[in-house]
Amino acid sequence: MASSHVNALQSKHAGLEAKLRDEMARPAPDAAMIQSLKKQKLRLKEEIARN
Repeated sequence: MASSHVNALQSKHAGLEAKLRDEMARPAPDAAMIQSLKKQKLRLKEEIARN
């Protein structure tokens, strides 16, 4: 059960990484959006590390 939870978290983390890359590739990236995505990624990474 925990393994599927970790897999789901890793999938969400990868999705956030893709959104972050897309945002940073824009001509005028939204700094607030980038900061928010990075915080979300960090929270997921910490939760993955706990499991």
